[in-house]
Amino acid sequence: MTKRHYHMLELFYITTGSFLTALGIALFSSPAKIASGGVSGIAIILYHTIKLDTGLSIFILSVPLFLLGVAIFGKQYGIKSLAGTILLSLFTSLINAWAGYDGVLDYSNPLSILLSAISGGVLMGLGVGLVLRSGANTGGTDILAQIVARFTPLSTGTSLFLVDAFIIAASAFIFSLEMALYATITVYIVGLTIDKVVLSFGTRSAKTVFIISDKHKEIEQEILKELGHGGTILYGSGMYTGFDRPVIMTVVSNNKLGALTNIVHRHDKYAFMIVQEAYKVLGEGFTPIEEAAWAGLSDVTQKQKKQP
Repeated sequence: MTKRHYHMLELFYITTGSFLTALGIALFSSPAKIASGGVSGIAIILYHTIKLDTGLSIFILSVPLFLLGVAIFGKQYGIKSLAGTILLSLFTSLINAWAGYDGVLDYSNPLSILLSAISGGVLMGLGVGLVLRSGANTGGTDILAQIVARFTPLSTGTSLFLVDAFIIAASAFIFSLEMALYATITVYIVGLTIDKVVLSFGTRSAKTVFIISDKHKEIEQEILKELGHGGTILYGSGMYTGFDRPVIMTVVSNNKLGALTNIVHRHDKYAFMIVQEAYKVLGEGFTPIEEAAWAGLSDVTQKQKKQP
């Protein structure tokens, strides 16, 4: 993947993620009065108290934090965050104008609030997760949390939790304790969904396989020829026999695991196989290392800046 293609992918993540996040806010969280932390939570509180449009509130509140982010993390970080902030604000206002401020559910039914907490959480988690995959964020308290993490021993996750907890506590006084509890459900769902998107989305499911066999030469040739995969030969020693034993380590996609098992069984029915989940595979035949390197560039740079 070229640098140009990667930037296009970044733009896709930011745009799609901002739109999904806006859907969650405008169609579910705001109509249900679920202020689940962040700038969007403050915007929801402002709408239900002074009727200020949530999209406009998100933009007004995010600008000072955006400027702070630029000053601390640099222009490149600021451009991405600005794009996320503008798009989230714009999409939220447009959806409000299109669907109104009452959402799509009937809130005379108490079950609708729970459905909003879940649906809003999933949509916002998907959206924020996609934006984070681009190396940016949707602005707001995400930036504040990263700033706190930069200058304190607290992690970004802990900092964001503390900020969100304060906003949810405020919503308990403004709306009700019940609404604050619904907001907690939304925050939890958002966090789980973000983890799934950031850690899993766009990666190929694969298995790491260790093979111990006296017929390792034949098995190696079949893996190369039939599966088109390489591998690494590790050297170990049997605990019982004390003899040196070569161990084949290879990584295959899930749909090739059956073929690999057949190869091993065909050559040595007494072979020993260990199959493990491969969280992420980088390199030829899987996710290009260049793509992962570009994705992690901003994180690495920030970590280096923290070094004394």
